[in-house]
Amino acid sequence: MKLGILKAGPVAPELYEKYGDYASSFEQLLGPGNYEIESWDIFESCFPESIHQCDGWLISGSRYGVYEDHPWIPTLTEFIRNCYSVGMPLVGVCFGHQAMAQALGGKVEKYSGGWCVGRTGYTFNGKQIHLNSWHQDQVVSLPSGATVLGSNDFCKYAFLSYGPQTFSLQPHPEFPNDYINGLIELRGKGVVPDELLSNAQQGLDLEINSELIANHMKQVLIPMPLNN
Repeated sequence: MKLGILKAGPVAPELYEKYGDYASSFEQLLGPGNYEIESWDIFESCFPESIHQCDGWLISGSRYGVYEDHPWIPTLTEFIRNCYSVGMPLVGVCFGHQAMAQALGGKVEKYSGGWCVGRTGYTFNGKQIHLNSWHQDQVVSLPSGATVLGSNDFCKYAFLSYGPQTFSLQPHPEFPNDYINGLIELRGKGVVPDELLSNAQQGLDLEINSELIANHMKQVLIPMPLNN
């Protein structure tokens, strides 16, 4: 079983030293199992030769916007549509969530309500959960056939499905609390309003429900037990 991770952007060097790249973060989130991971730097136009090169795919977050004019985004759009057309397991996180929605006919934009950073509450499949978030862009119009699995007042399309082999989400289950603190220090100051950053830092010691979401991701990506 091979899982492919499409890395849609680089990690800040200071965070890379401790956490590695996005593939490392997702490998840590998913935990050990009877699968191997291969990754591609799609933001450098490095793509798999075929969607069948792996048994399932995960699209990471990114500093880029899905609506921006980058030469690799049309290639990603085609990749998503091809996966969807044959029922290939596909998960998208943050940028990946937005890319899936846009590729399948939805709309993404820089949200007029501003930023969402740090520990954030959501309703997911009828449960109240908390995950770390870091975004200003979000899905504002759904593609045909999308099912909303979770939301909150700020982001009403936070968790989406397009069938049993697809799942996408706006928050970051792969970001532990100290990663968020690093983002605050490295990328937040001077960009995100100080009040939001302060509130996010106050929540760094509180529990998040990443394991619950990781289990849901694994059910979509790997239709077999991960642990022996």
